[in-house]
Amino acid sequence: MRFSDRLRHAAADVWSAQHEHPFVRGIGDGTLDPERFRFYMRQDYLFLIEYGRFLALACARAPRLELMEHFAELARSTLRTEMDLHRAYAAEWGIARQHLERERPQAATRAYTDFLLRIAALGDFSELVAALLPCMWGYCEIGQHLAQRPRPIEERYVRWIEMYSGDEFAALAHWCREVCDDAAAGAGTEGRERMQEAFLASSHHELHFWEQAWNYAP
Repeated sequence: MRFSDRLRHAAADVWSAQHEHPFVRGIGDGTLDPERFRFYMRQDYLFLIEYGRFLALACARAPRLELMEHFAELARSTLRTEMDLHRAYAAEWGIARQHLERERPQAATRAYTDFLLRIAALGDFSELVAALLPCMWGYCEIGQHLAQRPRPIEERYVRWIEMYSGDEFAALAHWCREVCDDAAAGAGTEGRERMQEAFLASSHHELHFWEQAWNYAP
């Protein structure tokens, strides 16, 4: 069994809770309250900014040149391409850029990004990639799961599903799993335990992020 499979097995209950979460299911069947999704989009914009910092730190901490190059490209594409796409998609929901810029991080957003940046600054590189994996792999799995269900009537939800179920995002998740497996091979027993702790913590933060958006009350 791959080490990343062991991590996924350890977090099975948390990941199942994400798949069955009413926010996620609401995207899949098109019934999610648009105001809740708009709140999610605004908070996700703030998450992406800190995620870019995290990827830049991953570049700095990476032990090999090819990993540095890949993480540097991920940081660049996140802060430029993905942020532009996020702003354009937000505009379709009636969220202007100034509204994104005025947004302030809520508790779950702050807790997740603080955790990631702390791991990136103070943890081993192996812990860093384990903390990163639930975001990439988790969204890929959710997107592919929703893509197998009947298509929602709301086209904007359809595009969200298509983005995270697509081949490009699947390739990124696959690469991240490979990096995690490779890091685990040289981490030793204690290092692999820390990797599992980081993976589980990020998985819980992902669930709390969905829960925060579901509980939003305008």
